[in-house]
Amino acid sequence: MNLNFADSSITERIASWSVSIMEKLGEPGAGLLVALENLFPPLPSEIILPLAGFTASQGNLNFFGAIIWTTLGSLAGATVLYYLGAWLGRDRIRKLAKKLPMVKVSEIDKTETWFREHENQTVFWARMVPIVRSLISIPAGIEKMPMREFLLYTAAGSLIWNTALISAGYLLGEQWHLVERYVGIFQYIIVFAITVLVGIFIFKRLPKLGKK
Repeated sequence: MNLNFADSSITERIASWSVSIMEKLGEPGAGLLVALENLFPPLPSEIILPLAGFTASQGNLNFFGAIIWTTLGSLAGATVLYYLGAWLGRDRIRKLAKKLPMVKVSEIDKTETWFREHENQTVFWARMVPIVRSLISIPAGIEKMPMREFLLYTAAGSLIWNTALISAGYLLGEQWHLVERYVGIFQYIIVFAITVLVGIFIFKRLPKLGKK
């Protein structure tokens, strides 16, 4: 199979490894890769999912089977992180917050309140945002979001994301790696926005710390 790699050796290694897993295990292998991607965000879905679509276009995977199994993989990985959040719990998070500079427990409380009020929408949309899509399961577990709703909105968001990237890889064929490029741009925008927000938070905090 001609993978037509982007110019990144890291991409080449991840893609080669992913192909070997999918060739050995088929559609369940694609699901396993996505489950691992949820647990280890540096393993990028923007490579795995388009590559699964490309593999399906070559007749080595079933297109709809790949979507179903990758969505199941998303659910599996998200569930593990959910229980990690549940294990951490509010008490551990508060103890950690007290040790961090410029973080108040009252602010953690406000965040928890906001999440409880918008948890369904937050989980759903976060599943389509690089980086955040994996981490959102942890606060859901901390807040003990009802498991049925957590799985429902995780599945819905993951299904849209997985279908979009697998379809893109299927349609692009040997140019599947272009998906990674454009998703990567989106990811940089997200990281930049988060960095700006953190910077604003710290800037507003510093004068208050100086008065103590």
